[in-house]
Amino acid sequence: MQRRRFMAAATGLLGLASIGWPGAPVPGEIDQGAPLSSGRHLYRGADLAFGTTVTIQVVHDNEAAAQAAIREAFAEAHVIDRLMTVHRNDSQVQILNRRGRLDMPHPHLLAVLREAYRMSALTDGAFDITVQPLWHASHGLCDRAVARELVGWHDVFADERAVRLQRTGMAITLNGIAQGYATDTALAMLRAHGIADALINIGEFFGSGRHSSERSWQVGIADPRTSEQMLHAVRLDGRSLATSGDYATAFRSDFSLHHIVDPATGESPVELASVSVAAPTAMLADGLSTALMVMGTERGMELVRKMPGVDALFVGKDGVQRASGGFPWI
Repeated sequence: MQRRRFMAAATGLLGLASIGWPGAPVPGEIDQGAPLSSGRHLYRGADLAFGTTVTIQVVHDNEAAAQAAIREAFAEAHVIDRLMTVHRNDSQVQILNRRGRLDMPHPHLLAVLREAYRMSALTDGAFDITVQPLWHASHGLCDRAVARELVGWHDVFADERAVRLQRTGMAITLNGIAQGYATDTALAMLRAHGIADALINIGEFFGSGRHSSERSWQVGIADPRTSEQMLHAVRLDGRSLATSGDYATAFRSDFSLHHIVDPATGESPVELASVSVAAPTAMLADGLSTALMVMGTERGMELVRKMPGVDALFVGKDGVQRASGGFPWI
């Protein structure tokens, strides 16, 4: 299930990830847009991954090269999705969850686990991939008190030989970080093909270079309480932008119970409706947007101020907004 209502691209339409931009290619297709003033073209592709529609736009002067780059970037996203989803029994994450051990983890999985460990330490455990039992508890699949005892990021051990969960019944979810990693990996693939100007949306946005000489890549952040309205327009200045919110998968109409849980309490955090994070990598933006929902505005702002290249917008359930000084407004 989609865990957040995605930000919109420069067209101004909200929910780009699910409904597309006007005239967008259907998943699996790549089209060539109108020529830009530079003489180059905007090539746009869509595909299906991570349970939703993902999109890549690149500016280039060679159609064959642009299409090859987009296809290979999508292919890498599919590999990461298959490795890390909890919706396939043969994914490496699900094999680990069933057995408590995974031998010879894929380098992609190992890279994400290492960043997840760093993120947990950075946020004092507000980000914790071992919250999967609490997700099961929210669906009535296990007792919440039992699930809380199975949460603990310190008890995941990973190296090139194996990944181990130290307690029987532990389980992980990478939903709060895997799409960010896929975004970064797709960007690396595009750059390997010589493409400098691209906008990637694989759950998190990354704008590399510019849309044209006249303007940068721009996206809109959805209002957490009005699905068809844009809260703010944002300039992607060589950073990624990720948003987490209580509205993406809510279990109560008042948004008091939703898919994000505080690992320390097992309950959904009560202060914030959404957090948007601009960061140098999509994986960092992805993980932080989840962690800051748990930490709240004051603790979250304190952390953001210590992190070079990171800014955040906090939106309370009461509608009050607070942003760090470098947040990339338009």
